[in-house]
Amino acid sequence: MQDSLTLQLVGEFIGTLVLILLGDGVVAAVSLKKSKAEGAGWIAIALGWGLAVTLGIYCSAFLSPAHLNPAVTLGMAIAGVFPWSSVIPYIIAQTLGAIVGAAIVWLNYYPHWQETDDPAAILGVFATGPAIRNYFFNFLSEFIGTFVLVFALLAFTRGKFTQGLNPIVVGLLITAIGFSLGGTTGYAINPARDLGPRIAHQILPIANKGKSDWSYSWVPVLGPLAGGAVAAFAYLLIP
Repeated sequence: MQDSLTLQLVGEFIGTLVLILLGDGVVAAVSLKKSKAEGAGWIAIALGWGLAVTLGIYCSAFLSPAHLNPAVTLGMAIAGVFPWSSVIPYIIAQTLGAIVGAAIVWLNYYPHWQETDDPAAILGVFATGPAIRNYFFNFLSEFIGTFVLVFALLAFTRGKFTQGLNPIVVGLLITAIGFSLGGTTGYAINPARDLGPRIAHQILPIANKGKSDWSYSWVPVLGPLAGGAVAAFAYLLIP
């Protein structure tokens, strides 16, 4: 049992690392100066994150359930399809994977940080931030986006998807959330996705970086956890 859990944690670490490497990577490509993709815009970012989720799942699903998201892990536990004893270990593995993935993004774009003189753009590569800072509505946006994510994932378990197609459908779900709901906060919808790279931003010697905006950091952690939990409770109400 312990060996099985260890392999699952390795899967969550790897999957979340790939998720952040490709997800934060597309933001870096669009945001950093002298990148060949500079200015490609929101469509590139939303599509890139959808692909990042799909490929993160494919890279880890042979080892673990490929949650790659503490809000998903919590929601699955509340819904009774995941053991509570594994929740904290999963969250730790996911967060560590996110930190390492963000660090690799920093290395991949190393010359471009020096060329980018906008600290907000640099932070935006790693962590989300609101278009309009209003903590209540920022929290609500993260709550709604994650509710949709977790409820849909639980609904998918009742569908007829084959194992091979499920990651693609989940990637499309993330892309749809990004297009439709993500313009308010940058749609973290995943505590590890925001917290891990924000920690990396804090500790790495990134050229031209500013503060890591810890005053906002609770929103993309607690909002998704709350949204995922309520989605699971709502799912349990369905016969």
